[in-house]
Amino acid sequence: MRIIGLTGGIASGKSSVAQLLERLGAAVVDADRLAREVVQPGQEALAAIVAAFGTGILNSDGTLNRAALGQIVFGDPQARRTLESITHPAIKKLAREKLDRLEEAGVETAFYVAPLLFEAGTAARFSEIWVVYLDRETQLDRLMARDGLDREQAQARIASQMPMEEKKRLGQLVIDNAGTREELEAQVLRIWRREILKENN
Repeated sequence: MRIIGLTGGIASGKSSVAQLLERLGAAVVDADRLAREVVQPGQEALAAIVAAFGTGILNSDGTLNRAALGQIVFGDPQARRTLESITHPAIKKLAREKLDRLEEAGVETAFYVAPLLFEAGTAARFSEIWVVYLDRETQLDRLMARDGLDREQAQARIASQMPMEEKKRLGQLVIDNAGTREELEAQVLRIWRREILKENN
């Protein structure tokens, strides 16, 4: 099975591109969705996170308070590494299970969507990597608008990831999402026809 890694920076539009690909009929496994699954109450990863960071990162109903955890890990590289050492193996295991099921079902091409694909050192596992790209100012503006952050907070979150320019350089295919939603849809459709359906231009 051809597995295409789909990545980009925070607020670059990975999820939007993944939704468009799904609408076109693609099989998509999304690491962000898996990350939410592995920290559900009763999951081993959540128990390990509580053991590492304390019960203050839980809501009253026992679910993970992502904002409280985010406050701890975004400004502290060691805390972030601790969190990633818990969540990455759990996500990797669940991803493998989902991809294996797709392959058994005869799916020829699947997309794996992950924000930290290069950072996690997993790039070699994929047939190719597509990067959803945004210039830094647009990325900053969209992140501030999306998450209600001030400029300093948004810059800190962007700085915690590999620079977009580097991701762009490392990807085999770049999807530029600086334009409108309509422009993105048209671009994804062109790429789908050329790269997946193998239609002539």
